Amino acid sequence: MDRLSFGKNRQGKETFLYILKNHNDIVIKVSDHGATLVSVLVPDKNGNIQDVVLGFDSTAEYENHTCYFGATVGRNGNRIDKAQMVIDGNLCQLTANQGCFNLHSGPNGFDRVLWEVKEYTENSITFFHLSREEDQGFPGNLEVEVTYTLTDENAVEISYKGKTDKTTVMNCTNHSYFNLGGHNSGSMEQQYLQILAEGYTTVWDENSIPTGEIAPVEGTPMDFRKMKPIGQDIQADFEQLKFAGGYDHNYVLDDKPGNMKVMANAYCEETGIAMEASTDCCGVQFYAGNFIGDQVGKGGAAYSNRCGFCLESQFYPNSVNQKNFPSPLIHPGEEFTTKTIYRFYTK
Repeated sequence: MDRLSFGKNRQGKETFLYILKNHNDIVIKVSDHGATLVSVLVPDKNGNIQDVVLGFDSTAEYENHTCYFGATVGRNGNRIDKAQMVIDGNLCQLTANQGCFNLHSGPNGFDRVLWEVKEYTENSITFFHLSREEDQGFPGNLEVEVTYTLTDENAVEISYKGKTDKTTVMNCTNHSYFNLGGHNSGSMEQQYLQILAEGYTTVWDENSIPTGEIAPVEGTPMDFRKMKPIGQDIQADFEQLKFAGGYDHNYVLDDKPGNMKVMANAYCEETGIAMEASTDCCGVQFYAGNFIGDQVGKGGAAYSNRCGFCLESQFYPNSVNQKNFPSPLIHPGEEFTTKTIYRFYTK
């Protein structure tokens, strides 16, 4: 494994980029800043190497970001209504960083942390972070590990492990933006996507807080059970899409976590690059990059709206406050584990 300087963070601490390779010369690059997936380098159908995730060239650029490119998000991915929750009878107040709700745990989440490298091999690396009592407003001291493994089947495995001394939330996710035409290729709306889910969680309004209803995708623009271009129905006259400015919804994969299954498939005709995504999580947030805005990414690439899509495996949004949703709580004496896999190939 190679290690390169990734610049200093705002605290003046040196950060690093770790380069993992497999026997097929597939390469991923990860940083200890935010336990971030910075690059995934795979060959296209013509043998040209494409970097298929959006990102930046230094820690300083990541610290200025607003999109969570490739970051480990935690303690809680997605939204918590009114930025508060009750755990063991105690009201926990978080920071409302998106209107009246909490998004991705607030402005000082795991994506801002300098993670400790616990162990590594040539094709895997484990980052560790101790999230202390009241960090971000959550109860308990939570020990978290994130392991990236690059397999010889050209899969990027992301595994999480956590334990706590008080009941708290553990709902981590990876926020990579994929573009199978290459991170610098512009819009991904003509790329094909399949999501193997029969239902999704509807939202009340533009704040995207779930109503508690799980609605069927059948007969709606939300239906990705058969592969179709991401942009095919994104402008449809459909209230749920209007609320979010496009796709930014949780798809229901299971009624509880723990069952490993394929959650999605994606494909780009121009490059021939395909991706199979699997997880043991119960939900996946499909975000079509509706609000990326104009940014300068790796190598000076111009990023804009819908030039990357996210498949964020996790518990349903606001699940800590919805009794009919699977619970994201972890208790003392438990060890919570979960895994998501993104496998790349050409066709």
